[in-house]
Amino acid sequence: MAGPVEGGISRGRPNIVMVVLDDLGFGQLGCFGSDLCTPNMDSLAYGGTRFNRFHVTALCAPTRACLLTGRNHHSVGMGFLPEVPMDLPGYTGRIPLSAATLPRLLVEGGYSSYAVGKWHMTPGSEEGQNGPFDRWPLGMGFDEFYGFLGGGTNHWAPDLVRGTDFVEPDSNPDEGYHLTEDLAAETIRMLGRHVESKNQSPFFLYLATGAVHWPHQVDTKWSLEYRGNFDAGWEEWRNNLFHRQLELGVVPDGTRLHRRPPWVSSWRDLSPGVKHVFARQMEVFGGFLTHTDQQIGKILDFLRRVDKFDNTVFLILSDNGACSGGGPLGHFNKPSWGDLSGSGRGSDFDVMSSRVDELGGIRANNHYAWGWAWAGNTPFKLWKRYAWLGGTRTPLIIHWADGIDASKSGGVRSQFCHAIDIMPTLLELARVSPPKDVDNVDQLPIEGRSFGSALNDASAPTSRDAQYFEVMGSRSIYWQGWKATTDHVDSSLAAERKLIEGSRNFSEDSWLLFNLEEDFAETFDLSAREPDLLRKMVDRWTLETQGRNVLPLMDGLDRPLSESIRACWSGHSAELLPDVLYAAPDLSLDGEFTLSVEVDCGQGEMPTGVLCAHGDWHGGWALYFRFGSLVLAVNDGRAEQLVRTEAVDLSGPHALRMEYRAHGGTAMTKLSIDGVAVAQRKVAVDPAASIAGGLGGRLLLARDFGLPVCEEYRPPFPFNGTITAARLTVGAGRLDTADIERRISGE
Repeated sequence: MAGPVEGGISRGRPNIVMVVLDDLGFGQLGCFGSDLCTPNMDSLAYGGTRFNRFHVTALCAPTRACLLTGRNHHSVGMGFLPEVPMDLPGYTGRIPLSAATLPRLLVEGGYSSYAVGKWHMTPGSEEGQNGPFDRWPLGMGFDEFYGFLGGGTNHWAPDLVRGTDFVEPDSNPDEGYHLTEDLAAETIRMLGRHVESKNQSPFFLYLATGAVHWPHQVDTKWSLEYRGNFDAGWEEWRNNLFHRQLELGVVPDGTRLHRRPPWVSSWRDLSPGVKHVFARQMEVFGGFLTHTDQQIGKILDFLRRVDKFDNTVFLILSDNGACSGGGPLGHFNKPSWGDLSGSGRGSDFDVMSSRVDELGGIRANNHYAWGWAWAGNTPFKLWKRYAWLGGTRTPLIIHWADGIDASKSGGVRSQFCHAIDIMPTLLELARVSPPKDVDNVDQLPIEGRSFGSALNDASAPTSRDAQYFEVMGSRSIYWQGWKATTDHVDSSLAAERKLIEGSRNFSEDSWLLFNLEEDFAETFDLSAREPDLLRKMVDRWTLETQGRNVLPLMDGLDRPLSESIRACWSGHSAELLPDVLYAAPDLSLDGEFTLSVEVDCGQGEMPTGVLCAHGDWHGGWALYFRFGSLVLAVNDGRAEQLVRTEAVDLSGPHALRMEYRAHGGTAMTKLSIDGVAVAQRKVAVDPAASIAGGLGGRLLLARDFGLPVCEEYRPPFPFNGTITAARLTVGAGRLDTADIERRISGE
């Protein structure tokens, strides 16, 4: 059992609100130098403190595991993403019972705990409607949960979970629904219930927004506020941002800004039409971030109204640096891991150009060009998925009116700290001592250290002098103010593989050396000048990773994705029930599956409505009746294609069957009624397309919800007959290495 300990900064045990933003770069908040409007988060910074040497793992789920366990990501099996668990101790995607989480310990210490928003710490094979639920939020220590399980979702029509049940949004996009607004409203409802029933006990709120992760989606009124603000391009915007960072003190004097790398296009060399599209991408992102800030402001206002603001510790941070997943051009509806070849071949830039005013809306699944990610991580190099500071150093704001001396608020702290240090810091402030065992399971040592003393003392010593980094093969080590970083280039994105300078092979990787005490932005390589120190740094990386399950190294997505694909293509058949939201198997549009449905069409009424739908118009398929015709709609995110029977006069019971077999971009489809083929057609599909554009997408029988698969209907479009039985069968298939590579890069 965890219990109170002596000491602490506050007179009473504080409430805790941790806000984890997604894919936000070091320089994208106003209080960290941006001209993007984030007044609510800025107010916490200027009334509290900012840490400009806070570090994360450079990837979403691993950072979240660090935050909630106080251990390094490999130590708790989260060396990569939980969607692709592997049979390796550091990469299982399963946080072990020996790493009891922050909410579990706080609850043992008398807190109530609430999780809202993105989770992304459940193995992909355990995200189904039947669990198991031990690695869902409620199984990991939270009292309540409302949000989504995966790494991303559509902000207009998300895949939602309440507790352990799949649920649908209360409204639809046509009625003004937006995920971030929903998450803020649910947060206020949860905290309102807490104030009413448990007012004397403290609470822990973990709010992980889907923003500002791709897709960048927000009502046009928000993005129009930034109309014209980015017409001068990412270089000028970055330079202006850097000067504001110097003025604010979040970047120390003497810092040198990295030059534009050759893989980021020079703005002056772009055509006016391309500039217009790129500028519009950033206008949408700016509106998305400002909209998110407003929702956070609603929560702050609520806590002020119920007199819970002053004794609440607020943390604002990001899981990794800004994301390059849009590639050199960005995309309109192309999944992040699609065709990003560097030349633009196969991209949907032409579509984006012709539909630029739709960016951010319900028809777009958009991401910005990586020039904006480069600028958003100012003054650092590279981005998410790299152990350079552009991936690992993100904003951290801490506000606590009752705990931080008002005379010392608004400052900047420069102590080195890491995501693993958050849990021990909060346990110290909450006066909760970590136990040696939980549920009779011996606990792994907490690897982080509290930096609570720095909240009121800018000169407090750094609590740790060493930290390793490893993400998708990119490695670095921090030790006593120095940092060594490899030049390894992640193989996940074809554009990066083609354009970014560096090594593509672990045996050929070079280590670069930086003195971060004098070189804040990791700019001056001292490896040639200090070879002995560099060798010690590399040895230190080896020492710090020993016993933490880091090896073997993974180069990009090849191994984990191939294993995941094999698991999903092992053959699967399931009975389906109407009105149940299913986390369906990975039905690739470049794979094969069969749906058999037994229906009773009744008497005297033409059959109409959805029989089964999976995904949406960003990627998916639906089988439905319309005007008496049985229709299969297939949408790869670029074009919808319909396979339609002649109108049939159906009444009473019938057996329907849909067969879909695709490979290499061509799908053979067949529709049958009572064992007789009534329609067959060959359709073209993008072999790299994913269901719902790579953002999950539930499967539903007897109606649809959220966004449709095609323009011909609008959800829910319920079937007007009765489904008496249904079975979905996923064909057993095998993808060779070339197929896997195509799925990753689209080439």
